[in-house]
Amino acid sequence: MPFGPRPALPDNVRVSDVRHVLVLPDRDSAEEVAEALAERFGVTEEPQLVRDALAGEDDAEDAQWLVVVEDPAGVHDPAKLDALADEYEGWLEAE
Repeated sequence: MPFGPRPALPDNVRVSDVRHVLVLPDRDSAEEVAEALAERFGVTEEPQLVRDALAGEDDAEDAQWLVVVEDPAGVHDPAKLDALADEYEGWLEAE
């Protein structure tokens, strides 16, 4: 396996039960949120930062950034994550 073993998931678990996706307006905001996750929420695994270009847009200025937080134990409160994203003009993606 190139990425190493992943924690075992219970049967019939939804992706949103083990992962949170915060949508931010730019890379700087995404990087700041990733740092804040460690400070405020004790996230120890580095969140993934993903550029999400809007449909039909090639310009980097038109890209949103996603901060993906793995949460297999379900310990992170979605309302608090949404509030953090809101501080940076973003939101927690709802499934």
